[in-house]
Amino acid sequence: MERLSDQQLQEFIAVRRDIHRHPELAFSEHRTSALVAEKLASWGYTVTTGLGGTGVVGQLRRGTSSRAIGLRADMDALPIEEATGAEWSSRHHGVMHACGHDGHTAMLLAAARHLAESSGSFDGTLNLIFQPAEEGGGGALKMMEDGLFERFPCDAIFAMHNMPGYAQGQLVFRSGPTMASSDYATVLLHGTGGHGAMPHRAVDPLVAAASVVMALQTIVSRSVDPMQPAVVTVGALHAGAANNVIPSSARLELSVRALDPQVRRDMEVRIKNLVRLQAESYGVRAEVDWRPGYAVLVNDATQTARALAIAQAHFPPEQVIAQGAMLTGSEDFAFMLERVPGSYLFIGNGVGQEPGACMVHNPAYDFNDHNIGVGAAYWIALVQELLDSSSPTTKETGDSP
Repeated sequence: MERLSDQQLQEFIAVRRDIHRHPELAFSEHRTSALVAEKLASWGYTVTTGLGGTGVVGQLRRGTSSRAIGLRADMDALPIEEATGAEWSSRHHGVMHACGHDGHTAMLLAAARHLAESSGSFDGTLNLIFQPAEEGGGGALKMMEDGLFERFPCDAIFAMHNMPGYAQGQLVFRSGPTMASSDYATVLLHGTGGHGAMPHRAVDPLVAAASVVMALQTIVSRSVDPMQPAVVTVGALHAGAANNVIPSSARLELSVRALDPQVRRDMEVRIKNLVRLQAESYGVRAEVDWRPGYAVLVNDATQTARALAIAQAHFPPEQVIAQGAMLTGSEDFAFMLERVPGSYLFIGNGVGQEPGACMVHNPAYDFNDHNIGVGAAYWIALVQELLDSSSPTTKETGDSP
């Protein structure tokens, strides 16, 4: 298996730390995009910028095969104040790379350079997709709306995300549903305010809100198949400002997650009905503002099997996990997988006291730099085997890579 040299590894660790020092929020990744575009162009890629606002696609064609694959890395940071104390800490107040997208970008850039400098290493088209706004902004959808797959057709697509809790460098695969959908709802309960000493002259939305919160806990336990993971969380309840005043309204904020598309649809219907009827039982009127978020991320069985086989062929058995656990976190690569078959894998960021073991979205989190070499090596192997120059072309076989 081809790996980065020590000098190359140090070069891309420096790239990763430079991106980390200059984090940028969703759709504001101007510096990062420019850095990515400049490097890809200098290595011979045809570069397209501006997809989804700040997205970048680097394309490299080799040989005569019509096969094409896509590799995706996300670039945006989070609105979190960094607390790592690292020399390469964020220089921007209240913004940090708390999810490792700096590392994902560096891994893919490292692989990009190696593949560009290895003439004849593959036969076909390689599309490198550097995506903005994964953290809630739906950058994947924005790039697709700008014609991503029409302009850069792919037979298969792949992405990789670091994951604390797995040993550094472990490659974790899963076929089928892998990450949850994420939907959000605001519930407004309208009652009649009044004096706290005379509740019979008011219609109390706060009591109704308390009842709704408790009733929502039965959605998963009594309306969802016990074998299907799902989550309903009430993350906020706002009502009133004084202990002797009955408020006229109450507001609840909900987060709803599922790992099955049908369960996702069923929960929306059940929540809306439950909230409305529960409120009516207290004489309160309810409004539900439902906001669809990311889809269920479903890994294609065929492409996941191929991606797994490549890892098993190039890494020790203890470094490869064939069927990792499902996660209730969400990821907008799910939208790309709805359009093109592919697979989303994880690379372990560390366990226990290892660097990188702190969970993502935490002020103390940092990407494990040792993963740059591992992740790049896997991307190189994946491209070279799926676009193997000794294999027949897609048109000859009628099969995707």
